[in-house]
Amino acid sequence: MPSLSGSAVVAGNFKEGMGPQQRSTIAIGDGVAEMPKRFWIVMVVLGACARLVATPFAVRRYSAGTLSFTGQANRQERLPGVRIVSLLASATEIVCALGAGEMLVGRSHECDHPEWVRRLPACSDPAFDVSVSSGEIDREVRRRIRAGEPLYHIHGELIRELHADLLITQSHCEVCAVTPGAVERSCGHGGRQLSLSASSLEEIFDSMLRIARQLALEEQGNVLVARERRRLDVVRDKAGRFRRPTVVMLEWTNPLFAMGNWGPELVDIANGELLHGKTGEYSAAVPAEQLRRADPEYLIVAPCGFDLERSLRERSVLEQYWWWHELRAVQNGKVAFADGNRFFNRSGMSVSQTAEIIAEILHGVSFGEKTEGIHWRRSEAKVAQGLIRNGASRP
Repeated sequence: MPSLSGSAVVAGNFKEGMGPQQRSTIAIGDGVAEMPKRFWIVMVVLGACARLVATPFAVRRYSAGTLSFTGQANRQERLPGVRIVSLLASATEIVCALGAGEMLVGRSHECDHPEWVRRLPACSDPAFDVSVSSGEIDREVRRRIRAGEPLYHIHGELIRELHADLLITQSHCEVCAVTPGAVERSCGHGGRQLSLSASSLEEIFDSMLRIARQLALEEQGNVLVARERRRLDVVRDKAGRFRRPTVVMLEWTNPLFAMGNWGPELVDIANGELLHGKTGEYSAAVPAEQLRRADPEYLIVAPCGFDLERSLRERSVLEQYWWWHELRAVQNGKVAFADGNRFFNRSGMSVSQTAEIIAEILHGVSFGEKTEGIHWRRSEAKVAQGLIRNGASRP
């Protein structure tokens, strides 16, 4: 049941200082009516209950917590109007960066930043166990797509109870997050839908502006985009003073996928020479032999949807390749495992910090506090000995 502590406080203050037989008085027209104090206490409590009943429980449970957290996060008066359910983590971050976090009433299971949004009701969940190995995840995703089975469970009844005016989804990738089609099949949301699709930095900035327009916050949107552009310019200027090393960024390990979309742009800003992956194109599978021949100076491993600890577990997957310990990046300790979920794979407010992380990996430069050990970790150097390691064998 929702807490009635607020009503109890009111009733307690009302009773304070009264004797057992003391009466309260109210003016009615020209006369005065006396009523027992117990009557007014009951009326206060009943009034509070009536207000609570008027709002669905799912909304009550989270909106109060949301307001208390976002009041601190956004530092502004409550914004009127839109009730948002965001089924895209990057969109949730953009809404909050615009100072409109308290408009959020629901989120996806992947929305985790700012930290307080975890208190919002999760309106989606994975349709299968994602704690299994990367190879098993890949096989199950492919099977479900072939069979026409869902990748996500969408809680349509909860979304309806939240009375969302605006539902934010994405149409760029069928696998990465909830799509408009999945929402339509699950709950047929009748309100406004905003579907985002970003494969480049410019399209990410456009997503920020589109959300701002939906919330009548155009000015804040322009300021936000300008700020992120300046931040990227600082990375470009600072990293540009160093030699440009070769690098490959892996978005998946089994099978190997090289990062595409906006990833190549971030590498370029951080002054790296990307050997696999093209701006604006989907991340693509890379034959293992191609990666071996490329032999980049740096390898960044940031699997889609994996945080740092989960990414680090992929090292054992990569070590199954017989040639892994012969790569110069491995031998020289220049393999970085990173938080792909929060940074490299998220098309929102984290792109500028992702460029900073790449510059720190490639050139050792920092932009404020160092992020090594927090958002990424370097793998220790390995000397190739031509031995069979961890079950890996030569063809």
